[in-house]
Amino acid sequence: DPVRFLGNRSSGMQGWALARVAAARGAEVVLVAANVEAPAPFGVRVVPVESAEELRAAMHAESAGDGADRPADVVVMAAAVADFRPGTVATSKLKKGSAGEPTAVELVRNADVLVELVERRPAGQLVVGFAAETGDAEGDVLTHARAKLVRKGVDLLVVNDVSAGRVFGRADNEVTVLAADGSATPLLSGRKDAVAAGIWDAVAAALPAG
Repeated sequence: DPVRFLGNRSSGMQGWALARVAAARGAEVVLVAANVEAPAPFGVRVVPVESAEELRAAMHAESAGDGADRPADVVVMAAAVADFRPGTVATSKLKKGSAGEPTAVELVRNADVLVELVERRPAGQLVVGFAAETGDAEGDVLTHARAKLVRKGVDLLVVNDVSAGRVFGRADNEVTVLAADGSATPLLSGRKDAVAAGIWDAVAAALPAG
């Protein structure tokens, strides 16, 4: 309804930092952003979205370069999109104890936007995904991340160890970047702008020469 929604603990600020650092390096940057209360980074075109479906449409349009003279060279999917969304959305707040109060919420699976972007990408486009992972009895963080790298088919996967909520809402971050062959960068840690710079260095190294 207009008051309540399904979400997660991601602040979106690492994506904001990636846009800010890329623009500072001279890139033409489009930031598809949802529910982040922060000033737009200087020199960045922001496309605001409110739902997973709006984000999906915007990412496909910007990736393909709709309205531009060419597709994006690099697509970074840093958004933490929910796996599910409510099947119906009420136009007014659902009142407790009212006749229309639901006893259960039907969920519908969201499309895997990252997989779609990989499947539809134009020739030469580099796609970067993000993975928030925890270890368990079946493997550690990087084991699960490498499996996700294969499933998604991305060129680079930026991996957050989010055990015990260790990075959510903090100014600092720690990530490892996995290449398509599964090799990992040394741990990138520090303020989110510094981590963003390290991620862009990995992207630059993965881009074809010329």
